[in-house]
Amino acid sequence: MKVFTNGCFDILHRGHLELLKYCDSMACPAMGGYVTVGLNSDESVKKLKGTGRPINNQKDRKFHLESLKFVHKVIIFNEETPYELIKSIEPDIIVKGGDYKKEDVVGQDLCKVLIFKYLKGYSTTNLLKE
Repeated sequence: MKVFTNGCFDILHRGHLELLKYCDSMACPAMGGYVTVGLNSDESVKKLKGTGRPINNQKDRKFHLESLKFVHKVIIFNEETPYELIKSIEPDIIVKGGDYKKEDVVGQDLCKVLIFKYLKGYSTTNLLKE
């Protein structure tokens, strides 16, 4: 099972890790499945989050994600959305966090979408405000 998720992953926190662990459980690596993460480039993070972001550059964010046992591949994308990336890798499932609705997930027309429960208090934007 090929599972895809994406995001900025600017400051890895428990919410991110729980989501990636869930992705890994859906992929079932023991049966040949894997998790691909679409990582927003530095340029796209600035467009989405503002000039003070990202906190960590794309090279470091990619390294952090690739260091996790839940992640099998990380692909940096520069576009506004990962739609073309999703089309090219053809995942079986897209997983997004609980702050999304299935009908709003980019790529929901290409494969199954699962929404992972939102962990209250774990948001990079909110953590930076504290």
